Amino acid sequence: MDLRWVKAVLFDMDGTLVDSDAAVDRSWLSWADEYGVDRPTARRGVIHGSPTDHTIRRLRPDLDDAATAAASARQLAMQYDDLSDVVATTGALELLATLDRLGLPWAVVTSADARLATARLSAAGITAPLLVTVDDIRAGKPDPEGYLLAAHRLGVDPGRCLVVEDAEPGVQAGRAAGSRVAALKGVPADLSLADLSDLTAALLSSGQ
Repeated sequence: MDLRWVKAVLFDMDGTLVDSDAAVDRSWLSWADEYGVDRPTARRGVIHGSPTDHTIRRLRPDLDDAATAAASARQLAMQYDDLSDVVATTGALELLATLDRLGLPWAVVTSADARLATARLSAAGITAPLLVTVDDIRAGKPDPEGYLLAAHRLGVDPGRCLVVEDAEPGVQAGRAAGSRVAALKGVPADLSLADLSDLTAALLSSGQ
């Protein structure tokens, strides 16, 4: 893909810039034990990339709004300090350094809340110039609100933004925002990436 049109890059966090898969899995299994959901059901019910409350409504549809909010808060609380094996994904730091060198603005758009996002990015050695979390929006992925907000705050037309994702809800959100999407982990998108080094190479080969 010729990427000369790209004027900003909008990243998902978990599984895209930050390898936190093990921590996410541990937190959901612990939450499932506490909330009476068997572990196989919990693993099947967690859709990566979706806000926590969406998953909880699938796993515990009997909970009312207040109980769902409390369960969501509890699930997030289990993740805040579980950072021992959270690192940057392959090629992430090189890609971000390349974007800075090229003068291309970038942002992180995540379904995590601000506290968790800041903790995980810090553990991975990443400081986001712009961070949009679930605290900033009313509707999470696959709704495009987060990506539209990030593009607006960067002052870039969403159609000139490249969204980078690793999950189907995020790809849907990026496309709904009017952006083209690059995806990891074999998720169908406009550009397939084995890791983020592929995007660095694509940007440089496009003469960015």
